[in-house]
Amino acid sequence: MMPTNKHKRKASTKVKFKAVKNVHSLGLISAHPKLFVLVGLLLVALAIYLFAFEAQDDAMFGFAMLALITGVAVTIYANFARPKKKQE
Repeated sequence: MMPTNKHKRKASTKVKFKAVKNVHSLGLISAHPKLFVLVGLLLVALAIYLFAFEAQDDAMFGFAMLALITGVAVTIYANFARPKKKQE
């Protein structure tokens, strides 16, 4: 038996796509990258201070490690989220 629908549709010649040029994520770090660079550097400075003067206790050593890791991660992520300046 032959299929009843023999006519195939032609492919569309007009390709419709939306070119999105400036996609900005709505995250807090992406919205304010300079502020979070400063917050990350502040956490790193706090961690260095805790290592130098307050790290005799195990809890302070752990808090200093957490502050250091968090500060480095936030600073790196905020640097990637900063808008790039275009060279002309």
